[in-house]
Amino acid sequence: MDLSNLEKILENEPGYRLKQAKEAVYKNFISDWSEATFFAKDLRDKLNKECPLEIKADILVSRPKGARLASPAGEAAKNSDCVKTRITLGDGLMIEAVLMGHKDGRNTVCVSCQVGCPLGCAFCATGKMGFKRNLMVDEILEQVIFFSRYLKNITLSEAEGSAIRVTNVTFMGMGEPFLNYDNVLSAIRILNDKNYFNIGIRSISVSTAGIIDGIKKFSKEGLQANLAISLHAPNDELRKSLMPIDNKYPLGDVLRAVDEYIKKTNRKVMFEYLLINGVNDYEENAEELSVLMRKKLYFLNLILYNKIENFSAQGGPASGWEPSTTRNVEKFKSILEKNKIAFVQRHRFGDDIQAACGQFVTNNK
Repeated sequence: MDLSNLEKILENEPGYRLKQAKEAVYKNFISDWSEATFFAKDLRDKLNKECPLEIKADILVSRPKGARLASPAGEAAKNSDCVKTRITLGDGLMIEAVLMGHKDGRNTVCVSCQVGCPLGCAFCATGKMGFKRNLMVDEILEQVIFFSRYLKNITLSEAEGSAIRVTNVTFMGMGEPFLNYDNVLSAIRILNDKNYFNIGIRSISVSTAGIIDGIKKFSKEGLQANLAISLHAPNDELRKSLMPIDNKYPLGDVLRAVDEYIKKTNRKVMFEYLLINGVNDYEENAEELSVLMRKKLYFLNLILYNKIENFSAQGGPASGWEPSTTRNVEKFKSILEKNKIAFVQRHRFGDDIQAACGQFVTNNK
């Protein structure tokens, strides 16, 4: 998809034509300009040639788990909870995004904001790719458009009374959102715009590894979007071994920035904690984490580590890691409960198709 020439092509048209065009793409999710019948045929042909709407993507559907997602291809994937796509961008680079269907009717798209990632977290396949470039605004939105079209086709094929739509967006895919701050914020505002995607601002979440400058800027935006912090360790020594970014932004400094964010916004902040067997899931880790998480608007999200196929080929210490055992998880949770820490254990989405946290990776050259 390429909208770079859209304004230029419509510059001699009445002003409302550009708004019509954007609504067609961002609200009605057309996949070909021939559907924009409010334009003359010559203009539609010109747009198809110079602003194509085709999204080059491969799709993989997860095993059924009972959530309300369906496949336009047929009934076999009707109840799949997770759909992964790999999108080829205009320059040939590739990114991944995931659609997660929830039993309560929500449909969440987890989007990427960079091709690869410069942070090199030990548990994350994306980080082992290295960093290629930031995504532009339309490349971020393209991921949501792709799945919006997917759900639109489901609605049409099943002739349901109410449309199935994307209800939530999380910036938790490939890349660090606060290292592509301006494009991510512009994308958020378009996603929230009632004239376009109309996704509620409190249904949009941004996860950062702890880029303090980004947290400070985010606190001044006047947005009610959700902020999440990738934590994964209760102290700097362990966190540095998992997340090299801790060398630049130590845990104490990150938490002080979060406290300032909460003071300015009065918004709850989620902390993400991967449970890795024999690495960060000891009882003493839970006790130490409990001390950190005692703030009123802190909320902890426990996530079982997701193994990555062929990760040893990617390099890094995680090649032999395993998710925490059920016994260790229960011990960990009991300590958090004893210390009255607000937490939840996240439902595992897409681990069977390498679509879960830390599993996004492409073979970009």
